[in-house]
Amino acid sequence: MELQSIIICGVGGQGILLASDVLSDVLIDAGFDVKKSEVHGMSQRGGDVVSTVRYGEKVYSPIVGEDEADMILAFERLEALRTLKYLKKDGKLMINDFKWDPLPVATGTLEYPEDVFERVKRKTNNIQIVDAVKVAEELGNIRVANVYLLGVLAKEMAVKRDIWESVIKRRVPEKAVEVNLKAFDKGYSGN
Repeated sequence: MELQSIIICGVGGQGILLASDVLSDVLIDAGFDVKKSEVHGMSQRGGDVVSTVRYGEKVYSPIVGEDEADMILAFERLEALRTLKYLKKDGKLMINDFKWDPLPVATGTLEYPEDVFERVKRKTNNIQIVDAVKVAEELGNIRVANVYLLGVLAKEMAVKRDIWESVIKRRVPEKAVEVNLKAFDKGYSGN
């Protein structure tokens, strides 16, 4: 299998690190060599968080260069735009329609760009926009938005669904397994 690269990005507190851990475990359980990297500076204060996961027969580095990512899963709109330069020409971009004001916007120094989706579409039309927060709220637990987004990603990957479910059962707290599996199912089925 050809080397594949996935970037998961968003802001601190959205569950990006758990999502990248689940993704890595799924790929390992599916028999791939996997390398993962994370960058999270001010992650607990809404700062940007980026995790890269590369997998294939043999992976030597977790680093994804510009125009190398096969897929980007963006948990927040502006982070999708910020990470877009890494997407391959024929890559897939999945965006959670969620807006978080970074510190310069919150303090009034800068304005949040209202044309994020238009700017993204200048690079690629291979985009899927979802509202993970709405789905998570409907399920009664805002914290499952990340697992819903993993379901959206999983649908695009050639990894058996039962592997995903097994890893989710292992990785999330026992009391939250059922709601997380429901969230994954909604993302995977496109509901």
